[in-house]
Amino acid sequence: MGSLKEELLKAIWHAFTALDQDHSGKVSKSQLKVLSHNLCTVLKVPHDPVALEEHFRDDDEGPVSNQGYMPYLNRFILEKGYMMKKGHRRKNWTERWFVLKPNIISYYVSEDLKDKKGDILLDENCCVESLPDKDGKKCLFLVKCFDKTFEISASDKKKKQEWIQAIHSTIHLLKLGSPPPHKEARQRRKELRKKQLAEQEELERQMKELQAANESKQQELEAVRKKLEEAASRAAEEEKKRLQTQVELQARFSTELEREKLIRQQMEEQVAQKSSELEQYLQRVRELEDMYLKLQEALEDERQARQDEETVRKLQARLLEEESSKRAELEKWHLEQQQAIQTTEAEKQELENQRVLKEQALQEAMEQLEQLELERKQALEQYEEVKKKLEMATNKTKSWKDKVAHHEGLIRLIEPGSKNPHLITNWGPAAFTEAELEEREKNWKEKKTTE
Repeated sequence: MGSLKEELLKAIWHAFTALDQDHSGKVSKSQLKVLSHNLCTVLKVPHDPVALEEHFRDDDEGPVSNQGYMPYLNRFILEKGYMMKKGHRRKNWTERWFVLKPNIISYYVSEDLKDKKGDILLDENCCVESLPDKDGKKCLFLVKCFDKTFEISASDKKKKQEWIQAIHSTIHLLKLGSPPPHKEARQRRKELRKKQLAEQEELERQMKELQAANESKQQELEAVRKKLEEAASRAAEEEKKRLQTQVELQARFSTELEREKLIRQQMEEQVAQKSSELEQYLQRVRELEDMYLKLQEALEDERQARQDEETVRKLQARLLEEESSKRAELEKWHLEQQQAIQTTEAEKQELENQRVLKEQALQEAMEQLEQLELERKQALEQYEEVKKKLEMATNKTKSWKDKVAHHEGLIRLIEPGSKNPHLITNWGPAAFTEAELEEREKNWKEKKTTE
């Protein structure tokens, strides 16, 4: 028996190692549930599915190590089969290996299951009861069937209670005709894995879309970067030529050269600052374009607001054109400032004056851009007000239609009347048309004839 248990433990250890795919020494509880159920099925030992689910219920403790699994293995599987059974003829007590199945309890001479001694057939009419200690036997319980009664003695109170609970659960499942809880848990895990797989596929699809959009933005930025590199390369070549000229005149104009270097450094800092401002401006333009696309999608759903939509779109288009124009002017001034750096000494003073004027013009352009942004916000506010008014008008129209439909039998809408002479009844003038009055008179005569 000891060698058989050792071989069994080796096989269980290999199964545990196979489940530990990341070699962390731990296995998830859902996998251990399946392993425990398979062990109970192969060894044909009694097991309570409810106790199995309770022992490995989902919580926040994470996976279980091999040392953590061994207590459950010894308690619920390896040490659970042997009990004493009282004979029906000789009334003696004999140790037997019991195996609990979905509708039968089989008992054998030993755990190798070679010499079967009998079966206890279970159905919805069977029951299990606890018995007091007697005849020197403890932990007794009774299994009542249709034609026989079986007295069994467990090794301790815990195993006795486990067997009573397992047999009771089996009989209860037979009465309900429902599948074992482990099959339901397996189906729930299968559905959960399917749902998680669908969510993962949806997340991958969204990530691919975001990646494609990001690649497009990267391409745009790469194009802008190449243009800036080309401009910097041209500026470097021109700077090289200018430095060659300065080297030739260095002996004569050393003082002026130092001053020119200082001015060039200042202007390069200004150019870097303007480049940063230009990048921020481009980002702002992209944000405005995104906002414009969102507004277009929202306006397409409002048929009655198309005229207002067109007005807002034109206003935004005009603002974008003006912003593009200002952007072109800024780029033009940027190029002119770069050219101003490359001018000769005789033109420095004049370029300095022009730079002051251009900075003033640049400040005015920024103020105009701020004004355009303010106008764009005002246009958006006007669009929101128009949209709210349209919704209010739609709601009022729907409410009026509902009221008319509700009082259709009580209210007669005013319609153009006939040019014929009006008929006067006790309901008032023109309460009925001539055709309606004839129909009512015909019905009245038929009713009178019937009476």
